[in-house]
Amino acid sequence: MTDKFLTAIKAKIKVMRLPEENKSSASIEEMEKIIGYKFKKKILLQQAFTHPSFHGSESYERLEYVGDSILNFLISKQQFFMYPDLPPGSLTALRAANVDTEKLARVAVKYNFHKYIRHENPTLSKQIRVFTRALGKYPLHSYGLIDAPKTLADIVESTLGAIYVDSNSSIDATWEVAKILLEPMITPEMLQKNPVRKLNELCHKKKLKVRFRDKWLKEGVYEVFIDNKLRGRGEYQAKKEIALNRAAEDACNNIINGRDEH
Repeated sequence: MTDKFLTAIKAKIKVMRLPEENKSSASIEEMEKIIGYKFKKKILLQQAFTHPSFHGSESYERLEYVGDSILNFLISKQQFFMYPDLPPGSLTALRAANVDTEKLARVAVKYNFHKYIRHENPTLSKQIRVFTRALGKYPLHSYGLIDAPKTLADIVESTLGAIYVDSNSSIDATWEVAKILLEPMITPEMLQKNPVRKLNELCHKKKLKVRFRDKWLKEGVYEVFIDNKLRGRGEYQAKKEIALNRAAEDACNNIINGRDEH
């Protein structure tokens, strides 16, 4: 093989790679505009959107670790001063609702973060499509009725982690981005209970006996019996907790609306 031929092949490979490099550069600029922060080290933003399945680059996992801690601190700080009369238990529940997987996954979809994830996982793409379609039914939060891909929440946290690192550990710079991304924040008035807890409290108040039947392993289903009558059913084969929550929510609605057994 001649030197001339090798040189020609190398040139061709270089030309073939240029569009991908340009695309990557353009994506970083687009993301900077979306989040409203200009990175000194662009590689941090690229890393923040790199899924562990993507070969050849460091994933977002370390940045997500930092971002998770920073976000919990920022929300705790904000709520401590915003709600001076709330006890620790209520503050904890409120913080959880504002930083849980579904809330952050919604942020990712709202700002199109999912379109910039670098990954090689076909299942993830499908999960994101299913989640995106389900959002219309629950404008603010489903409280456990839909399955939010954890990766979407992870990239929000990794982005905040990247900003924290890039800004030389600036809490203020990180909060400037976080407070915009997380709007609208869930307030104490908006906070709802998990469907299972809501059902238990409702049944306790009405002096009703509640029993759950676990058929998830065989059918992906949970059933709820109130005073030995079937009053709720929930199905979700991919995750047991979702099926349970849907069954409890169905039973609550049937009790509140006075509907009889299924």
